[in-house]
Amino acid sequence: MAEAVGVAADSLAGCRARAARTALDQVVLPGEELLLPEQDDGEGPGGAGERPLRLNAAARSRGRVVCGPGLRRCGDRLLVTKCGRLRHKEPGSGSGGGVYWVDSQQKRYVPVKGDHVIGIVTAKSGDIFKVDVGGSEPASLSYLAFEGATKRNRPNVQVGDLIYGQFVVANKDMEPEMVCIDSCGRANGMGVIGQDGLLFKVTLGLIRKLLAPDCEILQEVGKLYPLEIVFGMNGRIWVKAKTIQQTLILANILEACEHMTADQRKQIFSRLAES
Repeated sequence: MAEAVGVAADSLAGCRARAARTALDQVVLPGEELLLPEQDDGEGPGGAGERPLRLNAAARSRGRVVCGPGLRRCGDRLLVTKCGRLRHKEPGSGSGGGVYWVDSQQKRYVPVKGDHVIGIVTAKSGDIFKVDVGGSEPASLSYLAFEGATKRNRPNVQVGDLIYGQFVVANKDMEPEMVCIDSCGRANGMGVIGQDGLLFKVTLGLIRKLLAPDCEILQEVGKLYPLEIVFGMNGRIWVKAKTIQQTLILANILEACEHMTADQRKQIFSRLAES
């Protein structure tokens, strides 16, 4: 890892722009510009056939490019804002573009619009609830942001309750705002989480790993005990099993699986299945 960081630092010092195809799965540093291969033979600062990533009409004609965590659009450029490994996911149509993001290990959560998070109600001020989401400031949640809520039919939310919702406003200039309904006005699983269960915190990288479509950890965990589980993109997990012992076992497994290999996980799950 130290060698990879050294290579990235040398590249940043010598030339601020790097080719994205050569930087995939490698460490990138904040301030770097991404260069993508062009279909034409134009020359850019990265050499023949490459130029800085453009998000204008010409770029959209080749394929839509989505900026994920760790990347920021600055005019017609794409800048790296976090230290981590550059990842890329090809679009389903295969027409170019796709999703680029920086995979980093961090515990501090920065609210992002559209993220589903688990929050804790810390205060009630008039018609607004203040919710702790693990960010730099609490998020606001209106009592009308629940399914079926009206001025007469207010939701039963108390200080200390766990809330599962999503951000509709999240930027550096405004206070984060949460809702517990989707675009159709339905709860769709969001709202107040039950009183029982266990809430614990993990790294953001583990959350993204567990929410991946091909994650084998959840499939193996589901075979052990019947459970209810909620994942928040802010690094919080709520889990509930039939007994307190089973709940604690599941929480310990999820916390430890981040640093386990596939063989180690199979050994642990086989022992638990036998017992």
